[in-house]
Amino acid sequence: MTSTIDAEAVDEAARRLDGAPAEEILRWAADTFGDSICVTSSMSDAVVIDLASKVKPGIDVVFLDTGYHFAETIGTRDAVASVYPITLINVTPVRTVEEQDRDLGPRLHGRNPDLCCLLRKVQPLDHALAPYSAWISGVRRGETAERAGTRVVDWDRKRGKVKVNPIAAWTDEQVDQYIADHNILVNPLQYDGYPSIGCAPCTQRVAEGEDARAGRWSGLGKTECGIHL
Repeated sequence: MTSTIDAEAVDEAARRLDGAPAEEILRWAADTFGDSICVTSSMSDAVVIDLASKVKPGIDVVFLDTGYHFAETIGTRDAVASVYPITLINVTPVRTVEEQDRDLGPRLHGRNPDLCCLLRKVQPLDHALAPYSAWISGVRRGETAERAGTRVVDWDRKRGKVKVNPIAAWTDEQVDQYIADHNILVNPLQYDGYPSIGCAPCTQRVAEGEDARAGRWSGLGKTECGIHL
């Protein structure tokens, strides 16, 4: 069944499903939205992809191919598409990196990272999500202060869609345990000092014990690309 629900129904679902297993949250989402739902993934790992594809085999998985990714991230994307029963949707910005450099000057990511993220992540995702009524993310409350209030079912006001966050309450330890128990594909950079992986020019290794997102836009006073704000 494909459905649209209003803000009141979203609030009710958020209350009812808070604390429920991720699989139950995803089953509700699949039953409610049918084919009008997708997963978005940065390809740091395939935890949410594994969970969602077990509930809804063949589900669309949207990946933002910014043109700036590490080779390991592209390799993880390709491996995920081969291993899991999903339909990979590879999304690219309107401009290539070379065209952006030509039009806006080189290294926009260093001069104006918010604009670069807008052009290469936020706007392409907005376009890619247009056909769907809902989308599934791997956002977790413990990742940043901005994400601390994340609900398992929420209303994405900016896009006018329902946003489902099935592992919002999971800790790092729960993620690691799921990966170990289910032999989940993981971006190899996770084991090389990159616990949070974005575009290569804006992602650095972090020291042991340092905040996982300290390597994202280091020194720029930025912690989010804008997708989840």
